[in-house]
Amino acid sequence: MKSRFAPARKALIFWTLFIGLGAVGGAACMLADPSGRSVGMSGMLPYFQVLPFADVLFQDLFFSGIALLLVNGITNLTAAALLFRKKPAGVVLGGVFGVTLMLWILIQFYMFPLNFMSTLYFIFGFCQAATGYAAWVFQRQEAFQARPLPPLPSVEHPRRLVVYFSRMGYVKKLAYEIAEKTGAAVYEIRSTERTEGTLGFWWCGRFGMHRWDMPIRPIDVDLSAFEHVTVCAPIWVFALAAPVRTFCRQAAGQIREADYLLVHHTSGRYESAAREMDRLLGLKHTALRSVQCKVGAFREIQG
Repeated sequence: MKSRFAPARKALIFWTLFIGLGAVGGAACMLADPSGRSVGMSGMLPYFQVLPFADVLFQDLFFSGIALLLVNGITNLTAAALLFRKKPAGVVLGGVFGVTLMLWILIQFYMFPLNFMSTLYFIFGFCQAATGYAAWVFQRQEAFQARPLPPLPSVEHPRRLVVYFSRMGYVKKLAYEIAEKTGAAVYEIRSTERTEGTLGFWWCGRFGMHRWDMPIRPIDVDLSAFEHVTVCAPIWVFALAAPVRTFCRQAAGQIREADYLLVHHTSGRYESAAREMDRLLGLKHTALRSVQCKVGAFREIQG
């Protein structure tokens, strides 16, 4: 699968360098001439008088220059250096310093009249924070996908089958663990639509939001040959994932007995999804497991 973390990391490097170098340049101007006359900033000083300790700290731009250098300059350049060295801390700090920039601009909103530059840099801070969060998520996802799966049991005539659909690998990991524990065969539901990557995320969300079926490849396993089937499904937009809905519709009447594993990001049980699967398959499930998954960290939700 094509890496999404690599371009997100490059984008975060851009933001940290852009903000960091800009802050260092602005701080250098303030420190070189604290009066602000040489760079046309002297007219800003009256606005600083609304801040605490203004009579001590804000009679010129010296303290403001130091603060700008420390809060937005050195911090962002440090994050950029860590990102260049591919250190995980660089991703976290890059996003955090985007939030720091937004807080810095909020102070400016309090001090100055609404202006274009402050608004623009608030947007820059938001973009940096969002890029940092995306990079952190992508990094965690790709680290999870790199982990080895449990070995599948070598059973010549298994009585159980584990069926799963997995876009990012989380459901797949749990399905393999169930198969290893029960000695079951494994069957993967494969969609003919694009489900990988960021575009796949939004495309799948469209199907999930509308509760549509999603086309899948023909089912090439004899479901009636198994005594028990475990269906492992993700939850999309608070409902059953579209490819699993299609599978259940096509598998109606072929499965004798089934239990379900539902994987999602919230703390719900999603019993409505289990009831939908019962209705589509034409049976009553024997058990339901509901597992919360947050970027590879699993927690079972008790009924």
